[in-house]
Amino acid sequence: MSDVQTPFELLLGIDQRCRALAAGLPSQQETQQTWSGIGFRMGERLFVAPMGEVGEILRVPRHTRLPGVKSWVKGVANVRGRLLPMIDLCGFFSHELSPLLKQRRVLVIEHQDVFAGVIVDEVFGMQHFSVEAFSEQPPPLEAALQPFIYGVFNREQPWLVFSPQALAQHPEFLDVAV
Repeated sequence: MSDVQTPFELLLGIDQRCRALAAGLPSQQETQQTWSGIGFRMGERLFVAPMGEVGEILRVPRHTRLPGVKSWVKGVANVRGRLLPMIDLCGFFSHELSPLLKQRRVLVIEHQDVFAGVIVDEVFGMQHFSVEAFSEQPPPLEAALQPFIYGVFNREQPWLVFSPQALAQHPEFLDVAV
């Protein structure tokens, strides 16, 4: 009787040794459901807009003032060949924009027939929140802001969920003439 193994038996032996020495699968970790949006500041309040409702974020471009429009309409800018109306979001809600010009950004909204840029005090980029931190009951707000707020995420500070699409459909936002 010979101890010579066939090639198949050799492979089976290698397979058995590999399986015996193989590390186990990593432990399954529970994934936490998250919600993502674009964080921005308007005055002292923090807001977050749903990802799909902001087309892009720009530095405030040079723009041309327009006659016969409300004070919160800052003008119109040429952005890659398209005319972008520039709206001061703080002014729309009767607040003052931050004096820090370098931090201001424009959130571009493109919803149905509305293409507009809203100027905010500062943008914090993408923010991620645990869905458990969401509440449909925001803190007390002034009446002008309520139609655009759909809840709040509570972190160190409350982040109000702001809907640019609701803003783009609102009659007061669409009525820019003096």
